[in-house]
Amino acid sequence: MQNDPILLPDRAAALARYPHARVVAAGNDGAFVFVSGISARRPDNTHEGVTLHADGSVDKDIRVQTRAVLTNIDVILQAAGATLADVVDITVFLVDMADYAGMNEEWNARFADKASAPARTTVAVHQLPHPNLLVEMKATALIARRP
Repeated sequence: MQNDPILLPDRAAALARYPHARVVAAGNDGAFVFVSGISARRPDNTHEGVTLHADGSVDKDIRVQTRAVLTNIDVILQAAGATLADVVDITVFLVDMADYAGMNEEWNARFADKASAPARTTVAVHQLPHPNLLVEMKATALIARRP
């Protein structure tokens, strides 16, 4: 385990040549897991938290998308031998800061308190790879070597 990719066939495939995550040895202390930017995209390229209507209109739900992103990250981490509890840092990318409160509601539902939650930075971005996406997150976890 020097620099191992995590590639999951049951998750949405990357849109370019990069893994879902990469596990990098951290000396005798364990390993870091660097999770690529993850969205609410499903393996069939549809999106959680998106409702397409017959008239062509689209409803997008930041809470559902945030929940899906955190679940997707957790699944990837589990493949590396970690969980969300091992995450030390997350960067959140929001298309619209008006979604900040809704994203925080789901964040707070997933992390019990400030002491156990990872460090976090939230930034607004002009757009994400698909217009249906409201949020993307990138995470870093530390898997401590177990005795």
